[in-house]
Amino acid sequence: MKLVFATHNQHKVEEVQKMLPDFEILSLTDIGFHDEIEETGKTFEENACIKAETIHNATGLNVFSDDSGITIEALGGAPGIYSARYAGTGNDKDNVDKVLSQMQGETNRKAAFVCVICLLINNEKKIFKGIVNGEVLHQIQGENGFGYDPIFKPENQNFSMAQISPEEKNKISHRAIAIGELKNYLLNLS
Repeated sequence: MKLVFATHNQHKVEEVQKMLPDFEILSLTDIGFHDEIEETGKTFEENACIKAETIHNATGLNVFSDDSGITIEALGGAPGIYSARYAGTGNDKDNVDKVLSQMQGETNRKAAFVCVICLLINNEKKIFKGIVNGEVLHQIQGENGFGYDPIFKPENQNFSMAQISPEEKNKISHRAIAIGELKNYLLNLS
């Protein structure tokens, strides 16, 4: 089965294709969709559904979209839905540097990676969620991954998300949890 993943982010496409080997995952680039989708929602779920609905309405294809980010308790839940452009740019290093700067001297390091997937298939909408609780580290640790991986340590672990292999990350990440729910749903479709 072919599914459109409503993203241009090649990191996400590669990560998800490894988690869904039974399906052919097509990116927006693959289907020739180049318009910018304005994410005007106030939650991860709203933004995921805006993207999925936009692509589904434009193409009629089965599509899923995710919205994900990091929420940090001491920052009132920020960066949240603004995670990708928290520092004003789409630059991972700038975003990480801004968080580290804001968290300097902060003792409450609680954070969570959140991923919400909106699937539109056979004229039905389904929502899947994945959450990994953890904490913001005091400095960058590791060179794998992307986004906030180098400063996020999952609960009850001794490593950042950037210190493990992509294969290990794909077993425990917030996206892996949500994709796991999506996969179970898709495999049970008759």
